Amino acid sequence: MPSIFVSEVIGTGLLILLGDGVVAGVLLSKSKAENSGWIVITFGWAMAVAMAVYAVGRFDGAQLNPAVTLGLAVIGTTPWKDVPAYIGGELVGAFIGAVLVYVHYSHHWAETEDPGLKLAVFSTGPAIRNYALNFVSEVIGTFVLVFGVLAIGGNTAPGASGITPLLVGLLVFAIGLSLGGPTGYAINPARDLAPRIAHFILPIAGKGTSDWNYAWVPVVGPIVGGILGALAEKAFF
Repeated sequence: MPSIFVSEVIGTGLLILLGDGVVAGVLLSKSKAENSGWIVITFGWAMAVAMAVYAVGRFDGAQLNPAVTLGLAVIGTTPWKDVPAYIGGELVGAFIGAVLVYVHYSHHWAETEDPGLKLAVFSTGPAIRNYALNFVSEVIGTFVLVFGVLAIGGNTAPGASGITPLLVGLLVFAIGLSLGGPTGYAINPARDLAPRIAHFILPIAGKGTSDWNYAWVPVVGPIVGGILGALAEKAFF
């Protein structure tokens, strides 16, 4: 049985490989999926979440997200002593997944002129830059994520556990469709920060800035939203 750290590396790596991979397919020039749109991206991310949870959920619960980990720790579900292993694995896995996306689409970077599209493969950015409102959007989106995940997990209907990962994926699909427009719904600090670091480090042709001025929003906003979502679910249910 893999350790928490290894399990989170594998699960989060798969999450980012498939999640950032669908963004690359839609945004990068001369991809067969180019210009297939927001619905494809949101559905791809939903299935990425579901597959990652199916892959490692039996080992450590497949948190895959520091906002989830901290929210569960605050309400006492995850022991604080395990938090470093969870978050460390999530960050390392997200970085590895981003590097694999870079390699997989290696011949498309030079073909893509817009550096903003290249950054969007790795990390989120606002449709309209307003740090306060962007922060609020990430808080709301992550609140819904963590509240919803805990609510789904509390469903004791016969056979519900077997489809839980798919239900979590559908929850992410709903968040993307309904709440993702303002910021691209990072709702996961590891999903945004580690790939942004990969973008900064990797020799991506014509990549431009990694937009570090915005980078705190998809880290702090989800952490706040995740903790509030966990507290609210515990208080009401």
